[in-house]
Amino acid sequence: MADNHTPQTQREGRTIAITIAIAGLLSILAPDIVTTLGLEPRYEILLYLISLAAFFWALVVTWKLWQKTRSK
Repeated sequence: MADNHTPQTQREGRTIAITIAIAGLLSILAPDIVTTLGLEPRYEILLYLISLAAFFWALVVTWKLWQKTRSK
């Protein structure tokens, strides 16, 4: 089995992991952020949409990274 984990792919993997972690925290903390700042409920939905977009981006980039590092 070939080792396809170059420093570039490792960096991309760390970026994906950080994005997933931040998106997860944002989705968990969205209600508290909105109530603490005294914002309208529509901003909570906006935070959820931002989190969802980050999860989708991470999914797409993870798929591309997996395809790039697959053994042929």
